[in-house]
Amino acid sequence: MEIKTNEKKFSTRTLTVTAMFLAMNIIMSSSMLSVPVPGGHIYLNNAIITIASILLNPLCAFIVGGIGAFIGDLLFYPAPMFVSLVTHGIQAIVVSLCARKLFRGSKMNAGAVIGVILGIVINTVGYSLGRAFIYSTPEYAVMKLPYQILEDVVGSVLGYVLCFACGIKKLFEREFGSRKNKKTN
Repeated sequence: MEIKTNEKKFSTRTLTVTAMFLAMNIIMSSSMLSVPVPGGHIYLNNAIITIASILLNPLCAFIVGGIGAFIGDLLFYPAPMFVSLVTHGIQAIVVSLCARKLFRGSKMNAGAVIGVILGIVINTVGYSLGRAFIYSTPEYAVMKLPYQILEDVVGSVLGYVLCFACGIKKLFEREFGSRKNKKTN
């Protein structure tokens, strides 16, 4: 079964994979699966967002990153849920676009590397500005900045390594077709 939206096809497989990554993102937003640090926790949902953004199209990446983080925050810690929606959503779109459009066919996956680096910057800046706004104190945002950078770098690098070094991308392309073979989005 396929649904046409704006002349692009969304297959049942694409919808299912997007929903699976969305569920994993929500689960990774739980404090049970986080690393405690002074003043909070380090969440590893950036790894899921990075993997999904490299593998999926920008719309599906936004659903996984933005909406998944929003629902995770809504369930576990609602204060920054709108910051998560915007920040992780933009991060997912940028990583997906870079991985799909920049340096196609390069052996070193340069587009994905650039996308992941930009995603780290977007997430760090977005959450720092969001904290300053939500908690009405820039000092709190500055205090959390080293932990935010650590969270973003560890999560994004973990996602990149899982995707490329552990073969998730090759497995995904074998099962769902490569980007050149556009059977599925």
